[in-house]
Amino acid sequence: MANTLDPMDLKQIITLHLDGLSNRKIGTTLGISRNTVNSYMRLFGACDRPLKELLALDNGALEAQFPSHTTIDNSRYEELMQCFEGVNKARNHPGFTFLYHYQQYVQQAKEPYGYTQFMEHYRRKYAKAKGSMKLEHEAGNEMFIDYAGKKLHIVDRDTGEVVPVEVFVAILPNSHYTYVEACRSQKREDLIGCCTNALNFYGGVPKAIVSDNLKSAVTRASKYEADINRSFKDFARHYNCAINPARGYSPQDKALVENAVHLAYQRIYYPIREMVFFSLGDLNREIKRLLVAYNDLLFKRKEASRRELFQSVEREYLKPLPESAY
Repeated sequence: MANTLDPMDLKQIITLHLDGLSNRKIGTTLGISRNTVNSYMRLFGACDRPLKELLALDNGALEAQFPSHTTIDNSRYEELMQCFEGVNKARNHPGFTFLYHYQQYVQQAKEPYGYTQFMEHYRRKYAKAKGSMKLEHEAGNEMFIDYAGKKLHIVDRDTGEVVPVEVFVAILPNSHYTYVEACRSQKREDLIGCCTNALNFYGGVPKAIVSDNLKSAVTRASKYEADINRSFKDFARHYNCAINPARGYSPQDKALVENAVHLAYQRIYYPIREMVFFSLGDLNREIKRLLVAYNDLLFKRKEASRRELFQSVEREYLKPLPESAY
């Protein structure tokens, strides 16, 4: 046998084989000899266990099945994996390119992989999210706002009347950092108050607020250009940002905030479904408490929370708040 491998190397060979790669491609991807791959594939074929069962074994059991002492220096692969940690953290920065990080890797690595192998390893370690229309959003560029379709309620302490209240949702689409607030209505003054609180929550101002053609923000909706009401324009001037209504008939413009609303139903509405609130202040204090846990929840694929992505990337791209509120 040309070389002997440790259990982790064997699992990589099995995984790539199950993914449909040829022995030659496996060798190229892992940086090992094709003859070594051929030899181990013959051993796997002669074994009485199927490949998926071998893959499920722990390292000790696999090593006992195929006893060996590694003669391969894995420092090359480990060096690449360390590079990928930095690449993955930088993915959300505006202007990011894989080529830039590959060039840095080549300058620092003792025996660098080629660019094709570099990208192949990255794609395997960080598999893409399913879907063909993933939108990339520039950090600090926009704040999406909307009202939830379902209302929350407070109870009048004196009369016992159940009073429905609106729920305002804002999201920064790059980090998905989310703000939620209950308010009396969707009227102009409540909308502007919620937007002000959202900007204070973020501690900065994006270049534009995307309003989804809310009646309190837009005088006349249009597929191509909407009329923004004067008060909201004045608010935007005070905060040095633009109002950019979502285009009519363009659901991709508002899908992200609608998803945030759906998650608010799960993470905020559901936990408080049996609680009674006698004021907006009480309701918003509970929303604020639940929102902390929601923004601290780890994304499955990004290995970070909304708050971490906001603080590490997006925060620095927001413009400063004015000295006084609107």
